[in-house]
Amino acid sequence: MEKVEIPNEVLIPEIGKLLGEGREVELRPKGNSMLPFIRQGKDSVVLKKKTSVEEGDIVLADLGSRFVLHRVIKEEGECLTLMGDGNVKGVEKCRKKDVLGTVVTILRNGKKEVVPGKGKVWRMLLPIRRYLLAFYRRVLM
Repeated sequence: MEKVEIPNEVLIPEIGKLLGEGREVELRPKGNSMLPFIRQGKDSVVLKKKTSVEEGDIVLADLGSRFVLHRVIKEEGECLTLMGDGNVKGVEKCRKKDVLGTVVTILRNGKKEVVPGKGKVWRMLLPIRRYLLAFYRRVLM
């Protein structure tokens, strides 16, 4: 089977439409911003449009100039603060209405299904996350 890469600017709005229709969508994320829980080239995620978004959810959000698949680390009314699990600094802000979908399943190597947790312990480890990620990248990847 031939692989075709479609630019995010084209693909993600179409995914948003499908999610808006109540469908589930499987997406293979690019980048390492969600390491160690979502690995580029190895994992896929299943997204679904949910009626509410909570702290700890992994969401696909439209930030206007780009799209991100990151975890909600703070919720203040209609405003969400997002950060990738593989990041040690830097956050994004968006509104709840900018969330296209929420990760309901992570597919490991296309087979094993994992229900994503809220990442509470991982978020608490932010002060030492740099060292944990360095170890993961050097030893476990």
